[in-house]
Amino acid sequence: MAAVKPADPVAEAPAAQEKASVTIKTPFRAPAAIAAKVPPPVELTAEEKTKYDWLLERARAFKEITVRADAKDPKVPSGPITDDERMWLTRECLIRYLRATRFDEKETEKRLLQTLAWRREFGTEGLTADYISPENETGKQSLVGFDETGRPLHYLEPGKQNTEASHRQVEHLVFMVERVIELMPPGQEKLALLINFKQSKTRKYTAPGMGMAREVLNILQMHYPERLGRALIINVPWVVWGFFKLITPFLDARTVDKLRFNEDMTQYISPDQLSSDFQPQGALKFEYDHAEYWPALNKLCDEVRAERKARWVAGGKLVGESEIYLFGGAEAGIGAAAPAAEVKPEDLKVGELKIEEAKGEEPKAEEAKTAA
Repeated sequence: MAAVKPADPVAEAPAAQEKASVTIKTPFRAPAAIAAKVPPPVELTAEEKTKYDWLLERARAFKEITVRADAKDPKVPSGPITDDERMWLTRECLIRYLRATRFDEKETEKRLLQTLAWRREFGTEGLTADYISPENETGKQSLVGFDETGRPLHYLEPGKQNTEASHRQVEHLVFMVERVIELMPPGQEKLALLINFKQSKTRKYTAPGMGMAREVLNILQMHYPERLGRALIINVPWVVWGFFKLITPFLDARTVDKLRFNEDMTQYISPDQLSSDFQPQGALKFEYDHAEYWPALNKLCDEVRAERKARWVAGGKLVGESEIYLFGGAEAGIGAAAPAAEVKPEDLKVGELKIEEAKGEEPKAEEAKTAA
């Protein structure tokens, strides 16, 4: 396979970080100094490697993705596995699912197929920036900065809620999780979730309904396993404390261990990466301007997706490809000894599926499904 020189995966953050007086309004890739601190992957034991090899062989044999018979309005029907779905089945993806099932390889195979079906049913690949845009006009979610191990920071500020409960709010969260994964530097697989429950003048009770909360928790735990590195939560009012007590039984014990409440976030995040508006200890002056931030975020993520797709194609379009290679941290993938793959223009297409909001209509509020 012809070696692919990785594009700079750690382009420096804007010069605004160097001057406290300058305000940043757009996201950026991980600075080199932070990307260099991403811990190396944990080596598999001999037994784990045997189970991984079994799972890889099974995943490479996936031919059809079957959506659930009772799926409500699946965005993509059952059918042959696509290139994008095969690219999603990376080495690290398989290992994340193995860890989530405590290396029960047969259960992992089942979980992978369930997630592939769910991604079709939910329409993850078809959620467009234009469709999601109204949900983020106030900046209630933003992606900017990285913690001390290179985890991208995903800010949630429920006090900036600007829409009523609907299925699009769930789609919004999934859309942003997909984007935060695209901002991860090579070798990093987890995100840092920062939640500020500071109340606004118009929003006092900022916790979601129980049904929607359970749906979101089910999505994150079932379809994004081993993605949460740490959750830092501040300004928790008593009513939200009660909400956390209600949802704790639905959380995996390992997830609960990652929650930190009302702590100084600079214990985990360099001040120059932490928004001073979010917590005073931060030194990063970040201001959310939807007209500037939203197109910049999506342009950056479009570029990242195109880069990774090009590497995957050049590497031979292999199931089980290394994310370190795909993310630009290595010059060759796992098929380096194989003949170079022919790259065709049609192979590089990304984001072909679309879900468009009907013009002139507000999306109808839809009662969130209760997770099984």
